[in-house]
Amino acid sequence: MAEMIKLKSTAADGFEFGAYHAEPTGKRRGGVIVIQEIFGIDQYVRADVERWAGLGFEAIAPSMYDRVKPGLDVGHDEAGMAEAFATVRQAKPEDALADLAACVAFLKPKGPVFVVGYCYGGAMTWQAAGRLEGISAASSYYGGGVAGAADLTPKCPTICHFGRKDGHIPADEVKAKIAAAQPQAPVYIYENSGHGFNNDGRPDSDPDDAALARKRTLDLFEQNGAL
Repeated sequence: MAEMIKLKSTAADGFEFGAYHAEPTGKRRGGVIVIQEIFGIDQYVRADVERWAGLGFEAIAPSMYDRVKPGLDVGHDEAGMAEAFATVRQAKPEDALADLAACVAFLKPKGPVFVVGYCYGGAMTWQAAGRLEGISAASSYYGGGVAGAADLTPKCPTICHFGRKDGHIPADEVKAKIAAAQPQAPVYIYENSGHGFNNDGRPDSDPDDAALARKRTLDLFEQNGAL
């Protein structure tokens, strides 16, 4: 059963933030940190946590903006976008990394720790892979900030996913930039999908593309310590 829990940040303020947590079904294979899109711990993030738990992973999604707006969960409409962008502009990247470090510390004693993130979370996945210790593998989905941080070398095996139809991220350009800086990090482009394609039922989500990206992510985790 999934529920909200509290974790203490490794930041100097010792801030306690919320996190959506689910125990694994069956034998525990590892821990997965799910990093949200800008919209908070919404239905899609909760579904992803529960999906990973169903695959045998202890999964946790930190509420990344709790210092600014605790428990943010807004829609993907115009009003939700406006509130989400106003919130993320006030959030500090260093706090986000400290909160993610706390998630790693929470999961690490029980086995390997993996990270997957979407949009804002995709960019933070790249940052976590490059700046935090203790992560076994990372999978970044449509992170708009990844290309700008391509010179940051991941400390663990990392893959990236982008949609061909993403109006926010030029897939070929971003792939080329990442490949030039980090040739060891595979970048996959999904021809039938746009932004947010892991969110089932969204207009830019192609079921086959979503399934393939999830398989690649699971394969990566299995190749890097998932029990």
